[in-house]
Amino acid sequence: MGILMVDNVQTKKPLGQTEMNLLMGIAPQIGISIRNAVSYQKIRESEERYRTIFESTATANIIVVEDSTILMANNNFVNLCGYSKQELEGKMKWEIFIHPDDLGKMKIYHSARRQRHRSAPPSSYEFRAVNRNGDVLDLMMSVALIPDKKESIISMIDLSGKKKLESQLLQSQKMESVGQLAGGVAHDFNNMLSVIIGNAEIALNRVQNTDPVHKHLKQIMSAGMRSADLTRQLLAFARKQTVTPKILNLNDTVESMLKMLRRLIGEDINLVWLPGKMIWPVKMDPTQIDQIMANLCVNARDAIKDGGKVNIETGTCSFDEAYCAYHAGFVPGDYVLLTVSDTGCGMDKKTMDNIFDPFFTTKEVGQGTGLGLSTVYGIVKQNNGFINVYSEPGLGTTFKIFLPRYVGDVVPIQKEDVVEPPMAGNEVILLVEDEPSILEMTSTILENLGYTVLSAVTPGEAIRLAGEHNSPIDLLLTDVVMPGMNGRDLAQNMMHFHPGIKHLFMSGYTADVIAHQDVLDEGVNFIQKPFSAKGLAEKVREVLSISN
Repeated sequence: MGILMVDNVQTKKPLGQTEMNLLMGIAPQIGISIRNAVSYQKIRESEERYRTIFESTATANIIVVEDSTILMANNNFVNLCGYSKQELEGKMKWEIFIHPDDLGKMKIYHSARRQRHRSAPPSSYEFRAVNRNGDVLDLMMSVALIPDKKESIISMIDLSGKKKLESQLLQSQKMESVGQLAGGVAHDFNNMLSVIIGNAEIALNRVQNTDPVHKHLKQIMSAGMRSADLTRQLLAFARKQTVTPKILNLNDTVESMLKMLRRLIGEDINLVWLPGKMIWPVKMDPTQIDQIMANLCVNARDAIKDGGKVNIETGTCSFDEAYCAYHAGFVPGDYVLLTVSDTGCGMDKKTMDNIFDPFFTTKEVGQGTGLGLSTVYGIVKQNNGFINVYSEPGLGTTFKIFLPRYVGDVVPIQKEDVVEPPMAGNEVILLVEDEPSILEMTSTILENLGYTVLSAVTPGEAIRLAGEHNSPIDLLLTDVVMPGMNGRDLAQNMMHFHPGIKHLFMSGYTADVIAHQDVLDEGVNFIQKPFSAKGLAEKVREVLSISN
């Protein structure tokens, strides 16, 4: 209802009947036009509100008609799929973005949904999509039918980043669990290898080279030493490798290895050394750098056929909290970067997902143990670093290792003159080992070297022997982990009976009693099981030669 007011402005005369009839005829049409204009304005405002909501939500949105043609797409979907709105709207079907393995499932879902009541709430489920670049995306999708139209609105959330972080977390947890298992196995295996290697070496010293048994004993020794090397790699992976960190310039450390690395990879492969300028120092055991470089270069060599190139680079980088929030396992800070890349055959995603697993290998039987990259992974993690791998089939592989920057005073490493120590001695050694076979074998080695050995299978027995022995005991050689009392507590007890006694600890891997996070405490002497007779002789002599 409204009022139409008309006046004759020119003549000021009242309107006649003819004019009144004309106005009465057009008044309804004017009313209808006004009403339509108001309705059109409301519709336009409603559409603008709808488009604003459609465009400004955090989700990627599209409207599709019944045959799956995209009617409308927002900017988030454009960014997600890689196509422009001009390419999408009214021209492309929604189905082309769905991963082939998920397409059948999606069609069943949509068909079932259209047969349900129109007021049914949107359903949500995950599926995989493929964008313009061929990247596979993990998406969460919600679908709602638009009432009274053969159209649907589809909203999507990209879960790819979340899925990647979950995968990285699961991988980290898996590696942690496998590492604990590997460390435990290596510890027990080292005890058995100590007996095998030690007794084989004792037997070798008692037979002539011409004796037929000599060859067999040499084979036992060789197999034992190879097995010991495997357990050392397992301990490195499990981050239970005993280390003595030093302040290092990575450029100097790598450069000192180049001659050896070139021999390792062969003459047909070009080794390129690209040292970074003014890199920061790191603090780690130099032998671990040797292990990392040797394993990565062997891995690169085996991936290259008929000549190629291996690049070794160093540099620096820094990570902030924003970067680390989207990269699981990374910690903000400054890092020294060590990169080893090759022009080899590369790896597919399935292989890359398993390369750090112990005993995983793509090489033929007998060509590799599958522990090389596991060792690298364990060393990097033990030093609070990170490792990233980039590879594609046919395009080579790049390993990027990030080691924490050392902040503190840098003390130059002094080169010491190597003096061959005497092997034998006549001192008194108190030997404590709860494994009887290791106790007997170690005692025999020491006695053959001229030492007087007091053997004890428990800490309690060791304390009794120390109390009963009237003359000085020069050295306590003890296992670290024993029932009733650990090696360090036993060493402290020994000081009451023999104040000048020196200590040498032995173990399949270190425990917190003598090492913090497997870094030896200051002044602690340690020998890793399994050890050879020569290795034990040298270490015992070294410790006995230290001034009190």
